[in-house]
Amino acid sequence: MNKITVVGAGNVGATLAQRLAEKELAREVVLVDIIEGVPQGKGLDQWETGPIEGFDTRVTGANDYGPAKDSELFVVTAGIARKPGMSRDDLVKTNADIVKAVSQEIKKASPRAIVVVVSNPLDVMCWVTKQVTGFPRERVIGMAGVLDTARYRTFLSDALEVSVEDIQAMVLGGHGDTMVPLVSYTTVSGIPVTQLLDGKKLDSIVQRTRTGGGEIVNYLKTGSAYYAPSAAAVQMVEAIVRNKHRVLPCSAWLQGEYGLKDVFLGVPCKLGAKGLEEIIEVQLTDAERAALKKSAESVRETMGVVKL
Repeated sequence: MNKITVVGAGNVGATLAQRLAEKELAREVVLVDIIEGVPQGKGLDQWETGPIEGFDTRVTGANDYGPAKDSELFVVTAGIARKPGMSRDDLVKTNADIVKAVSQEIKKASPRAIVVVVSNPLDVMCWVTKQVTGFPRERVIGMAGVLDTARYRTFLSDALEVSVEDIQAMVLGGHGDTMVPLVSYTTVSGIPVTQLLDGKKLDSIVQRTRTGGGEIVNYLKTGSAYYAPSAAAVQMVEAIVRNKHRVLPCSAWLQGEYGLKDVFLGVPCKLGAKGLEEIIEVQLTDAERAALKKSAESVRETMGVVKL
């Protein structure tokens, strides 16, 4: 890919830009932020790690979207971070205005770009991006499920004392307290996790996964997670750039899948060069289906707060 732009040079955006450059996923990574000097300084600092880390990607910082023109892909991390006691929904009005402005700029600078949204509350910000850009659903995808699944796999690996690489899992639903870890599809090298852990332990892991972001916010006090979120977004970008057809849980605009319509929600998605290539419908237990429906209702409720 020729150019990828990361919007927002805070902790998530800056870490993301660094990871994209190190993996050489584009010839140029542009870091855009409204704070004067910050994207330029961070971009230059990152570019200067190239000779040490062994990459030739150029990292450029900017306060406007001129250098972002004709980017094939945007990753949107702009917005305020959560503070202790804040729910993701508390962020909604402020971040909706920010993401709306960003989306208008993206549409002008790169009308054919694919957009990966990271800003919270995630599913609602995806909807804002899609509405404002007018892009088809293939080109607006949200990063949530990859992060939630990584947290779930981390906690399972710790409880089972096995490598994270051997744990296959997927977390669906909205990015927040209503997310739906699919216990029925969770395996360790093909062995159902229900054969390895009792129900009570699994329930506690599922609950810790749901509140995983808040757990980090409570430690940090003045910010939220960024190492794992940036890694998760990069995994999605890599699947698109390298046309890998990976099946990853992402927030996608549903049009009847899982019996849900006109809402962004985390579902199994196949990602490739065109962005979202396919939404894969898997059979859910009655409890999982009910939880997914409840999650969708929670996202719709938050959408109702936003004036576009």
